[in-house]
Amino acid sequence: MRILYGIQGTGNGHITRARVMASTFRTLGVDVDYVFSGRKEQDYFDMDDFADYRVFRGLSFTSKSGQVDSFKTLKNARPLQLIKDIKGLDLRHYDLVFNDFEPITAWAAKQQNIPVIGMSHQAAFLSDKVPMFGRAFFRRALIRNYAPASVYLGVHWQPYAENIIPPFIATHHHDNPVMVENKVLVYLPFENLNNVVEYLKDFPEREFYCYHPDAKDCSIGNIHLRAPSRVGFLNDLANAGGVIGNAGFELASEALQLGKKLLLKPLGKQFEQGINAQTLLSMGAAHVMSYLNPNAMDDWLQSPQNKKLNFPSDPAPLVEWIRKKQWEKVDKLHKYLWQQVDLEQKLIV
Repeated sequence: MRILYGIQGTGNGHITRARVMASTFRTLGVDVDYVFSGRKEQDYFDMDDFADYRVFRGLSFTSKSGQVDSFKTLKNARPLQLIKDIKGLDLRHYDLVFNDFEPITAWAAKQQNIPVIGMSHQAAFLSDKVPMFGRAFFRRALIRNYAPASVYLGVHWQPYAENIIPPFIATHHHDNPVMVENKVLVYLPFENLNNVVEYLKDFPEREFYCYHPDAKDCSIGNIHLRAPSRVGFLNDLANAGGVIGNAGFELASEALQLGKKLLLKPLGKQFEQGINAQTLLSMGAAHVMSYLNPNAMDDWLQSPQNKKLNFPSDPAPLVEWIRKKQWEKVDKLHKYLWQQVDLEQKLIV
Protein backbone atom coordinates (compact mmCIF):
# COMPACT_ATOMS: atom_id res chain seq x y z
CA MET A 1 0.00 0.00 0.00
CA ARG A 2 1.26 3.44 -0.95
CA ILE A 3 -0.13 6.39 0.98
CA LEU A 4 -0.07 10.14 0.47
CA TYR A 5 -0.36 11.92 3.81
CA GLY A 6 -1.73 15.46 3.59
CA ILE A 7 -1.09 17.65 6.65
CA GLN A 8 -2.41 21.08 7.55
CA GLY A 9 0.63 23.26 8.25
CA THR A 10 -1.08 26.17 10.01
CA GLY A 11 0.20 26.02 13.57
CA ASN A 12 2.25 23.08 14.81
CA GLY A 13 -0.41 20.74 16.21
CA HIS A 14 -1.14 18.84 13.00
CA ILE A 15 2.59 18.46 12.38
CA THR A 16 3.14 17.13 15.90
CA ARG A 17 0.51 14.45 15.30
CA ALA A 18 2.04 13.66 11.91
CA ARG A 19 5.47 13.11 13.51
CA VAL A 20 4.05 10.36 15.70
CA MET A 21 2.34 8.77 12.70
CA ALA A 22 5.44 9.08 10.49
CA SER A 23 7.61 7.24 13.00
CA THR A 24 5.18 4.31 13.09
CA PHE A 25 4.68 4.23 9.33
CA ARG A 26 8.46 4.04 8.97
CA THR A 27 8.84 1.33 11.63
CA LEU A 28 6.14 -0.82 10.02
CA GLY A 29 7.54 -0.34 6.51
CA VAL A 30 4.56 1.53 5.06
CA ASP A 31 5.36 3.57 1.94
CA VAL A 32 4.23 7.13 2.70
CA ASP A 33 4.84 10.49 1.01
CA TYR A 34 4.01 13.76 2.74
CA VAL A 35 2.34 16.98 1.60
CA PHE A 36 2.01 20.11 3.74
CA SER A 37 0.08 23.29 3.10
CA GLY A 38 -0.89 26.36 5.07
CA ARG A 39 2.37 28.22 5.65
CA LYS A 40 5.46 29.35 3.80
CA GLU A 41 8.03 26.66 3.11
CA GLN A 42 10.78 28.50 5.02
CA ASP A 43 8.59 28.61 8.14
CA TYR A 44 8.60 24.84 8.66
CA PHE A 45 11.22 23.56 11.11
CA ASP A 46 12.46 20.22 12.51
CA MET A 47 11.04 18.33 9.51
CA ASP A 48 13.50 15.41 9.29
CA ASP A 49 10.72 12.90 10.01
CA PHE A 50 9.13 13.58 6.63
CA ALA A 51 12.05 13.05 4.22
CA ASP A 52 11.32 14.59 0.79
CA TYR A 53 8.04 16.24 1.68
CA ARG A 54 6.23 18.66 -0.64
CA VAL A 55 4.79 22.05 0.27
CA PHE A 56 1.84 23.90 -1.27
CA ARG A 57 0.38 27.27 -0.41
CA GLY A 58 -3.03 25.85 0.49
CA LEU A 59 -5.42 27.74 2.74
CA SER A 60 -4.72 29.37 6.06
CA PHE A 61 -5.85 32.27 8.17
CA THR A 62 -4.13 35.54 8.96
CA SER A 63 -4.14 36.72 12.55
CA LYS A 64 -3.49 40.07 14.18
CA SER A 65 -3.27 40.86 17.89
CA GLY A 66 -4.63 37.52 18.98
CA GLN A 67 -7.57 37.08 16.63
CA VAL A 68 -8.24 36.04 13.05
CA ASP A 69 -8.20 38.95 10.61
CA SER A 70 -11.09 37.97 8.31
CA PHE A 71 -10.34 40.59 5.65
CA LYS A 72 -6.67 39.66 5.29
CA THR A 73 -7.53 35.96 5.40
CA LEU A 74 -9.85 36.36 2.41
CA LYS A 75 -7.40 38.67 0.66
CA ASN A 76 -4.60 36.11 0.96
CA ALA A 77 -6.70 33.08 -0.01
CA ARG A 78 -5.51 32.82 -3.66
CA PRO A 79 -8.36 30.51 -4.81
CA LEU A 80 -7.04 30.19 -8.38
CA GLN A 81 -3.70 28.88 -7.10
CA LEU A 82 -5.56 26.47 -4.84
CA ILE A 83 -7.60 25.10 -7.76
CA LYS A 84 -4.46 24.82 -9.88
CA ASP A 85 -2.64 22.86 -7.18
CA ILE A 86 -5.61 20.52 -6.68
CA LYS A 87 -5.88 19.79 -10.39
CA GLY A 88 -2.12 19.43 -10.80
CA LEU A 89 -1.62 16.87 -8.01
CA ASP A 90 -1.32 13.45 -9.68
CA LEU A 91 -2.44 10.63 -7.38
CA ARG A 92 -2.30 7.74 -9.84
CA HIS A 93 0.41 5.96 -7.88
CA TYR A 94 -1.36 6.11 -4.51
CA ASP A 95 -3.82 3.68 -2.97
CA LEU A 96 -4.98 6.01 -0.23
CA VAL A 97 -4.84 9.61 0.93
CA PHE A 98 -4.49 9.92 4.71
CA ASN A 99 -5.49 13.45 5.57
CA ASP A 100 -5.17 15.75 8.57
CA PHE A 101 -7.43 18.64 7.53
CA GLU A 102 -5.37 19.46 4.43
CA PRO A 103 -7.52 20.67 1.50
CA ILE A 104 -5.33 20.08 -1.58
CA THR A 105 -4.77 16.34 -1.14
CA ALA A 106 -8.36 15.85 0.04
CA TRP A 107 -9.94 17.56 -2.97
CA ALA A 108 -7.49 16.05 -5.45
CA ALA A 109 -8.37 12.59 -4.12
CA LYS A 110 -12.09 13.32 -4.36
CA GLN A 111 -11.71 14.36 -8.00
CA GLN A 112 -9.55 11.31 -8.84
CA ASN A 113 -11.67 8.76 -6.93
CA ILE A 114 -8.93 7.90 -4.45
CA PRO A 115 -10.22 6.95 -0.97
CA VAL A 116 -9.51 9.46 1.80
CA ILE A 117 -9.30 8.80 5.53
CA GLY A 118 -9.68 12.14 7.24
CA MET A 119 -8.12 11.86 10.71
CA SER A 120 -8.14 15.15 12.58
CA HIS A 121 -9.44 16.91 15.65
CA GLN A 122 -11.77 18.84 13.34
CA ALA A 123 -13.33 15.57 12.15
CA ALA A 124 -14.50 14.88 15.71
CA PHE A 125 -16.83 17.88 15.48
CA LEU A 126 -18.82 16.14 12.74
CA SER A 127 -20.49 14.01 15.41
CA ASP A 128 -23.53 15.62 17.00
CA LYS A 129 -22.41 14.09 20.31
CA VAL A 130 -19.39 16.41 20.49
CA PRO A 131 -19.91 19.79 22.21
CA MET A 132 -19.91 22.65 19.68
CA PHE A 133 -21.19 25.56 21.79
CA GLY A 134 -23.29 27.04 18.98
CA ARG A 135 -23.39 27.33 15.16
CA ALA A 136 -22.98 23.57 14.78
CA PHE A 137 -24.61 23.22 11.33
CA PHE A 138 -22.44 25.89 9.71
CA ARG A 139 -19.24 24.64 11.34
CA ARG A 140 -19.84 21.03 10.34
CA ALA A 141 -20.54 22.08 6.75
CA LEU A 142 -17.29 24.05 6.72
CA ILE A 143 -15.29 21.04 7.96
CA ARG A 144 -16.82 18.68 5.40
CA ASN A 145 -16.15 21.04 2.51
CA TYR A 146 -12.70 22.20 3.59
CA ALA A 147 -11.13 18.73 3.47
CA PRO A 148 -13.67 16.12 2.27
CA ALA A 149 -13.06 12.48 3.13
CA SER A 150 -14.51 9.03 2.47
CA VAL A 151 -14.14 8.08 6.13
CA TYR A 152 -13.76 10.46 9.06
CA LEU A 153 -11.78 9.56 12.15
CA GLY A 154 -12.02 12.18 14.87
CA VAL A 155 -9.42 12.80 17.57
CA HIS A 156 -10.58 14.13 20.93
CA TRP A 157 -10.04 14.04 24.69
CA GLN A 158 -13.23 12.06 25.30
CA PRO A 159 -14.82 9.02 23.56
CA TYR A 160 -17.90 10.94 22.51
CA ALA A 161 -18.64 8.76 19.46
CA GLU A 162 -17.52 5.44 17.96
CA ASN A 163 -15.40 7.08 15.25
CA ILE A 164 -13.43 9.18 17.77
CA ILE A 165 -10.04 8.03 19.04
CA PRO A 166 -7.71 9.56 21.65
CA PRO A 167 -4.65 11.59 20.65
CA PHE A 168 -1.32 9.81 20.32
CA ILE A 169 1.31 11.49 22.49
CA ALA A 170 4.86 10.34 21.83
CA THR A 171 7.07 9.33 24.73
CA HIS A 172 10.14 11.58 25.03
CA HIS A 173 13.28 11.35 27.11
CA HIS A 174 13.74 14.75 28.71
CA ASP A 175 16.92 16.39 29.99
CA ASN A 176 15.37 17.22 33.36
CA PRO A 177 11.81 15.92 33.88
CA VAL A 178 11.55 16.99 37.55
CA MET A 179 8.94 19.74 37.80
CA VAL A 180 10.10 23.26 38.66
CA GLU A 181 7.13 24.83 40.44
CA ASN A 182 7.75 28.45 39.43
CA LYS A 183 8.58 27.65 35.80
CA VAL A 184 5.87 28.44 33.24
CA LEU A 185 5.93 27.49 29.57
CA VAL A 186 4.32 30.15 27.35
CA TYR A 187 3.27 29.50 23.77
CA LEU A 188 1.10 32.27 22.31
CA PRO A 189 2.19 32.39 18.66
CA PHE A 190 -0.81 34.41 17.49
CA GLU A 191 -0.29 37.21 20.01
CA ASN A 192 2.04 40.16 19.49
CA LEU A 193 5.32 39.19 21.16
CA ASN A 194 5.81 42.60 22.77
CA ASN A 195 2.33 42.39 24.28
CA VAL A 196 3.13 38.97 25.71
CA VAL A 197 6.39 40.22 27.26
CA GLU A 198 4.64 43.20 28.84
CA TYR A 199 1.97 40.90 30.23
CA LEU A 200 4.51 38.55 31.81
CA LYS A 201 6.53 41.36 33.39
CA ASP A 202 3.84 41.76 36.04
CA PHE A 203 4.78 38.40 37.55
CA PRO A 204 8.48 38.62 38.49
CA GLU A 205 8.27 35.68 40.89
CA ARG A 206 7.85 33.24 37.98
CA GLU A 207 10.32 32.10 35.34
CA PHE A 208 8.61 32.24 31.93
CA TYR A 209 9.95 30.27 28.97
CA CYS A 210 8.25 31.91 26.03
CA TYR A 211 8.35 30.28 22.58
CA HIS A 212 7.22 32.48 19.69
CA PRO A 213 7.77 32.63 15.91
CA ASP A 214 9.21 36.15 16.25
CA ALA A 215 11.48 35.38 19.20
CA LYS A 216 15.25 34.98 19.29
CA ASP A 217 16.94 33.19 22.16
CA CYS A 218 17.53 35.72 24.91
CA SER A 219 16.35 36.63 28.41
CA ILE A 220 14.62 39.76 29.65
CA GLY A 221 14.83 39.36 33.41
CA ASN A 222 12.63 36.42 34.33
CA ILE A 223 11.28 36.09 30.76
CA HIS A 224 13.29 33.68 28.63
CA LEU A 225 12.46 34.09 24.95
CA ARG A 226 12.96 31.08 22.71
CA ALA A 227 12.87 30.66 18.95
CA PRO A 228 10.79 27.69 17.70
CA SER A 229 12.50 24.39 18.58
CA ARG A 230 10.68 21.11 19.05
CA VAL A 231 13.37 19.57 21.27
CA GLY A 232 13.74 22.66 23.46
CA PHE A 233 9.98 23.06 23.72
CA LEU A 234 9.45 19.48 24.89
CA ASN A 235 12.20 19.76 27.49
CA ASP A 236 10.68 22.95 28.90
CA LEU A 237 7.19 21.45 28.82
CA ALA A 238 8.35 18.39 30.77
CA ASN A 239 9.49 20.28 33.88
CA ALA A 240 7.24 23.37 33.74
CA GLY A 241 4.83 23.98 36.58
CA GLY A 242 2.16 25.15 34.14
CA VAL A 243 1.42 26.07 30.53
CA ILE A 244 -0.02 29.27 29.06
CA GLY A 245 -1.12 28.91 25.46
CA ASN A 246 -3.68 29.46 22.80
CA ALA A 247 -6.26 26.69 22.69
CA GLY A 248 -4.76 24.43 20.03
CA PHE A 249 -5.62 20.77 20.46
CA GLU A 250 -2.18 19.18 20.43
CA LEU A 251 -0.43 21.35 23.02
CA ALA A 252 -3.38 20.94 25.37
CA SER A 253 -3.19 17.18 24.81
CA GLU A 254 0.52 17.09 25.65
CA ALA A 255 -0.09 19.18 28.77
CA LEU A 256 -2.96 16.91 29.89
CA GLN A 257 -0.74 13.87 29.37
CA LEU A 258 1.82 15.37 31.75
CA GLY A 259 -0.74 16.68 34.23
CA LYS A 260 0.16 20.34 33.66
CA LYS A 261 -2.29 23.03 34.62
CA LEU A 262 -3.44 25.14 31.67
CA LEU A 263 -4.22 28.81 31.16
CA LEU A 264 -5.70 29.31 27.70
CA LYS A 265 -6.25 32.40 25.61
CA PRO A 266 -8.01 31.07 22.48
CA LEU A 267 -7.37 32.75 19.15
CA GLY A 268 -10.29 35.10 18.57
CA LYS A 269 -12.71 34.28 15.73
CA GLN A 270 -11.23 30.79 15.31
CA PHE A 271 -14.03 28.42 16.17
CA GLU A 272 -11.94 25.30 16.90
CA GLN A 273 -9.90 27.06 19.56
CA GLY A 274 -13.01 28.57 21.09
CA ILE A 275 -14.61 25.13 21.33
CA ASN A 276 -11.42 23.60 22.76
CA ALA A 277 -11.24 26.26 25.45
CA GLN A 278 -14.89 25.84 26.43
CA THR A 279 -14.55 22.04 26.47
CA LEU A 280 -11.49 22.09 28.71
CA LEU A 281 -13.12 24.66 30.96
CA SER A 282 -16.19 22.44 31.35
CA MET A 283 -13.91 19.48 32.07
CA GLY A 284 -12.24 21.43 34.84
CA ALA A 285 -8.95 20.99 33.00
CA ALA A 286 -8.11 24.63 32.16
CA HIS A 287 -8.59 28.27 33.06
CA VAL A 288 -9.64 30.47 30.14
CA MET A 289 -9.19 34.17 29.41
CA SER A 290 -10.44 36.19 26.43
CA TYR A 291 -7.49 38.62 26.59
CA LEU A 292 -4.13 38.78 28.39
CA ASN A 293 -5.77 39.23 31.75
CA PRO A 294 -3.56 39.68 34.87
CA ASN A 295 -6.43 38.66 37.16
CA ALA A 296 -6.84 35.41 35.26
CA MET A 297 -3.12 34.76 35.69
CA ASP A 298 -3.35 35.40 39.45
CA ASP A 299 -6.22 32.94 39.83
CA TRP A 300 -4.53 30.31 37.68
CA LEU A 301 -1.20 30.50 39.50
CA GLN A 302 -3.00 29.50 42.72
CA SER A 303 -4.74 26.53 41.12
CA PRO A 304 -3.61 22.89 41.50
CA GLN A 305 -2.11 20.70 38.80
CA ASN A 306 -4.35 18.60 36.53
CA LYS A 307 -4.73 14.86 36.74
CA LYS A 308 -2.51 13.05 34.25
CA LEU A 309 -4.32 11.46 31.31
CA ASN A 310 -2.38 8.51 29.91
CA PHE A 311 -3.14 8.87 26.23
CA PRO A 312 -1.64 6.15 23.97
CA SER A 313 1.78 6.73 22.46
CA ASP A 314 1.85 4.05 19.74
CA PRO A 315 -0.42 4.40 16.69
CA ALA A 316 0.50 0.93 15.38
CA PRO A 317 -3.10 -0.34 15.87
CA LEU A 318 -4.32 2.57 13.74
CA VAL A 319 -1.78 1.79 11.00
CA GLU A 320 -2.85 -1.88 11.01
CA TRP A 321 -6.48 -0.77 10.74
CA ILE A 322 -5.51 1.33 7.71
CA ARG A 323 -3.71 -1.63 6.12
CA LYS A 324 -6.71 -3.95 6.48
CA LYS A 325 -8.88 -1.56 4.42
CA GLN A 326 -11.97 -2.28 6.54
CA TRP A 327 -12.34 1.39 7.24
CA GLU A 328 -16.03 1.42 8.02
CA LYS A 329 -15.42 -0.98 10.94
CA VAL A 330 -13.95 1.35 13.53
CA ASP A 331 -15.57 -0.02 16.70
CA LYS A 332 -12.74 -2.39 17.67
CA LEU A 333 -10.09 0.27 17.07
CA HIS A 334 -12.08 2.77 19.12
CA LYS A 335 -12.52 0.32 22.00
CA TYR A 336 -8.89 -0.84 22.02
CA LEU A 337 -7.40 2.66 22.04
CA TRP A 338 -9.73 4.06 24.71
CA GLN A 339 -9.02 1.08 26.96
CA GLN A 340 -5.49 2.47 27.27
CA VAL A 341 -6.80 5.68 28.83
CA ASP A 342 -7.28 5.12 32.56
CA LEU A 343 -11.02 5.40 33.11
CA GLU A 344 -10.54 6.64 36.67
CA GLN A 345 -8.36 9.48 35.42
CA LYS A 346 -10.58 10.36 32.48
CA LEU A 347 -12.22 13.77 32.81
CA ILE A 348 -15.90 13.71 31.95
CA VAL A 349 -17.81 16.77 30.74
